[in-house]
Amino acid sequence: MTTTEVFEGHRPLLNGVAYRILGTAADAEDVVQEAWLRWSRVSPDEVDNPRAYLVTVVSRLAIDRLRRVGAQRESYVGEWLPEPVSDLPDAAERAEIADSVEFALMVVLETLSPLERAVFVLHEAFQLPYAQIARVIGRSEDATRQLARRAREHVRERRPRFEADRTARRRITERFLQACLEGDLDGLMGMLADDATMVSDSGGKARAPLRVLRSSAKVGRFLAAISQERNISRFLDSVGLSAADQLDTEVTEVNGGPAAVVSSEGAPVLLLVLDVFEGRVQHVYMLVNPEKMSRLRAPDPS
Repeated sequence: MTTTEVFEGHRPLLNGVAYRILGTAADAEDVVQEAWLRWSRVSPDEVDNPRAYLVTVVSRLAIDRLRRVGAQRESYVGEWLPEPVSDLPDAAERAEIADSVEFALMVVLETLSPLERAVFVLHEAFQLPYAQIARVIGRSEDATRQLARRAREHVRERRPRFEADRTARRRITERFLQACLEGDLDGLMGMLADDATMVSDSGGKARAPLRVLRSSAKVGRFLAAISQERNISRFLDSVGLSAADQLDTEVTEVNGGPAAVVSSEGAPVLLLVLDVFEGRVQHVYMLVNPEKMSRLRAPDPS
């Protein structure tokens, strides 16, 4: 096989590793491209295990980039959510590995240190042994196991409870979206858990709460108000659209789970992802930053 063929054969894996560590597809693509440049300068005869070599290069590049962008995210306007994707960077992977890219988990991974996040991703999502991960991050195997333990405990404590049945989650997402569109406060309150929260990511580029909304009453009232004409006009104006533009809505798959996407003129403008547990919505993630919409498919207006 040629150098290019070897790399392309591993590209889905490398994209998956980079995206999970970084949380944005754009940064992941940059990291994988840098890995390709490095790989192209190496003679294949010098590498006994191309897969291990490439995973190591991509992981180290991703860790370095995550450290650099960390400061930028600290100055981000409002809450920061991962960049969602309709088509997973690693769609060829097994379904159980795709679970590790669920949007709610990606949100929790943002709270880990770069090394903890890399160790968690490489071990939990890709089942790499600790000895190999230790070589990737330049730590002893004991230190790597400690990082993994801290990361697992952190994720276990912070990961929202969710409904494993995707069919049930999709059905609730459809009902929830319809209630939002109709301004049905009673319907929303009937689906929201009492301690429900909502996190919005606008980046200061669209009208949305800059702080987390806590309690079903606050979340329900905000979402019910979205459908009011004056609020729709204000939101559309904030993203450079007008009330005359046609809006299309659809519940589709984002990051391996159901989500509601609203688009205008073929361009997604709003994403809603729900965490559902025992039939109630525990957490609502709303993304309206136009710079994070490029990896979403727009709803089909037909």
